[in-house]
Amino acid sequence: MDPIYIILIAAAAVIVLAALIMRFRRPPVVGLPSPTVPAQRPSLPARLARTREALGGRLRGLFAGSMDAAFWEGLEEALIAADIGVTASTEVVGRVRESQPPDAGAARRALRDELLNLLDREGRALALVGRPAVVIVVGVNGTGKTTSIAKLASHMKSLGMEPLLGAADTFRAAADQQLRTWADRVGVEVVGGQSGADPASVAFDAYQAARARGRDVVIIDTAGRLHSKTNLMDELSKVVRVVRREADQVDEVLLVLDATTGQNGIAQVRQFTEAVGVTGIILTKLDGTARGGVAIAVERELGMPVKFIGIGEGMDDLIPFEPEAFVDALLEDA
Repeated sequence: MDPIYIILIAAAAVIVLAALIMRFRRPPVVGLPSPTVPAQRPSLPARLARTREALGGRLRGLFAGSMDAAFWEGLEEALIAADIGVTASTEVVGRVRESQPPDAGAARRALRDELLNLLDREGRALALVGRPAVVIVVGVNGTGKTTSIAKLASHMKSLGMEPLLGAADTFRAAADQQLRTWADRVGVEVVGGQSGADPASVAFDAYQAARARGRDVVIIDTAGRLHSKTNLMDELSKVVRVVRREADQVDEVLLVLDATTGQNGIAQVRQFTEAVGVTGIILTKLDGTARGGVAIAVERELGMPVKFIGIGEGMDDLIPFEPEAFVDALLEDA
C-alpha cells in the first residue's frame, strides 16, 4: 500500500480516537444532579419534628429525673399534650407503671411497647379486591382531600396498578380542574361531569369507564362537607350506594383527616363512619403539627386503622402508615 495512504489512515484514526476521548471526558452539565447520587428525602423523624420535639422534650426531662409520683403524672400530661387522648394516655401510663420498670431506660421501652399495642390491628393495608377495585375518598373541606387522591394514585402506579380518577365533587368551583391538574402530574385519566351534576351519576360513570378501559382501580373524589350537615351526608351516602349497587362492593371508603384538628377529628370519624362506612383513615399534615399522637387516639377510640399519613407536599409524601416506624419517630428525642 502506498505510504501516503497509510499516513492518512493513521491520522484519521488518531482524530477519531481523540474525539472519542474528549466526548467521554466532557464535564457534566452544570445544575443537573449526578445520576449516581440519588436525592435523599427527609426521614420520618424529621418530618414529624414538631410532635417529636414537643413530646420528646417533655419525656427527656422526665426520664432524667427520679421516677416518683410527679414522674408518672408528667408522663401522662406529655402524652395528652401530644393528642394521644386522655383515656389512652391514662391506660398507657397505668400499664407502664404496673410493669415496675427499674430505671428510665426500661420505662421508655415499656412506653414504646404500650403505644405499639394500641396500634396493633389488622386491615391496615388497602383491600383492593374488585376489578376494578373501588376507592371512595371523603372528608371535610380543607383537609387536603384532592391532593391526597393524586398522591394515592401515584402510590398505586408505583406498585404497578393503573388507577382512574372520578371527579364527583361537582359543586365546588374548579374542583374538577384541580383534580385534572393533579392527574396530569401523575399521568392518570379523569372522568368528570358538568358543574352541578349529580355526584352519584358521575361516580357511576367513572366506575363504568374504569371497567371498560381495563383499569385496576377507580378512585372517586367527593365534595368536602361538614360532618354535621345531615342533607350533605345523605347525598354522600347515595354516592356509595349507587357505586356499590353497580360494582357489587366498595373496596375502601377512606376518610381524609387533618391531623392539626387533633381530638376534634374523632367526631368527624364517627359521623362519616355512620353515614358511609369508613374503612380507613388518611391522616394528612402530620408534618405541620405538634399533636401527631392523634393517629394513636383515632385507633384507640374508634378501632379505625390509619392506612396512610401525609408528611409533606411532595407527590411521594403520602406513605403507608407503619406503627413501629411512627412510634420510634415520636420517641426518638425521648
